[in-house]
Amino acid sequence: MLMPIVILIGSGLALMVAYLLLLTLAALFASRTTALRREAPSHRFIIMVPAHNEERLLPQLLQNLQALDYPPELYRVHVVADNCEDGTAELGRAGGAVVHERSDANLRGKGYALEWLLERIWASNEPHDAIVILDADSVVSPNFLRIMDTRLARGERVIQGYYAVKQPEGAWSVGLRAVALILLHYLRPQGRVVLGGSTGLKGNGMVFAAEILRQHRWSASLTEDIEYHMELILAGERATFAPDALVLAEMPDSLRAAQSQNERWERGRMEMIRRFVPNLLGQALRRRSFLLFDAAIEQLIPPFSVLVGLSLLFGLTAIFMPSPIIVGLACFIILGQIIYVFSGLLLARAPRNIYLALLFAPIFIIWKLWLYLRLLLGLKPRAWVRTSRNE
Repeated sequence: MLMPIVILIGSGLALMVAYLLLLTLAALFASRTTALRREAPSHRFIIMVPAHNEERLLPQLLQNLQALDYPPELYRVHVVADNCEDGTAELGRAGGAVVHERSDANLRGKGYALEWLLERIWASNEPHDAIVILDADSVVSPNFLRIMDTRLARGERVIQGYYAVKQPEGAWSVGLRAVALILLHYLRPQGRVVLGGSTGLKGNGMVFAAEILRQHRWSASLTEDIEYHMELILAGERATFAPDALVLAEMPDSLRAAQSQNERWERGRMEMIRRFVPNLLGQALRRRSFLLFDAAIEQLIPPFSVLVGLSLLFGLTAIFMPSPIIVGLACFIILGQIIYVFSGLLLARAPRNIYLALLFAPIFIIWKLWLYLRLLLGLKPRAWVRTSRNE
């Protein structure tokens, strides 16, 4: 009686791993670079930066943006100093940005700040062709806007830059976050480019043609980037990926500091599964659309650390229930994930220290499983909590 249940669970895990391997194989054929157009840059950008008590990191971003390889008259930085209690607004003005100060004790968080700032920009009638969203703790590659200008000229309307870790040589927990972002933000999008899927929105380094945000209004939620992507997908829009437009962000250097961020992401993702996945799957069948099917599957696949933890538990089951089918499934699941991880690191040309961080993966997996258990038990409120910054 137990054997069929175990085989069913193993088959589900194997299907997830097989899908990741399909994306891995497709990523081998993806281009790493964008061939810049020969014409002079022409698109006008507004760069929106939500900032809550970011006086330590915001000046780095503003200095970085001033040095972009792009005509300065064609882009402008708008910072929304959201419920700030420090010098964020003053430093933003000193750094050359247009600063908008917002105070709202009830509607707190990045999504509400962006929604509010968008309305102010539209009300001002400032001319622009596209809007960029960057987090205040980030820096971008000098060619970021040149790449986006080229892609907009090609007709791309929703573009995601490669969002990676700024300090991968830091603590082991940061190294493991770097591994996770390589797989989620580089390998999978590269595979989807080849297969014709939508590469997704990652919350940082996103670029939207101006008409997109007017046609499909941005709304605030715990994971507004995922929600917005789902709505765009259902409307027939597709996000593309610019692997050479780098967005490097600081990550918390301890698991305790990263906890609120991860809980917010995962709680929001569970909400997106409930709200969107049934509709996506139904629409995918009716329209025979790989785009919609892929978007649904991406939400159903759990975080990779959770998938690894479940796979190891299934591997232990194979030891105590040595059925050829169960053993075969366990071997495929574990070997497939090893191929997936190392393929991603090689394709992204990850530094050597990131490979060393994998030695601490068991600790990270246990922590992530505990995090998921907390979420399933409803031990945390749904309120927004700012992610702690490193000192």
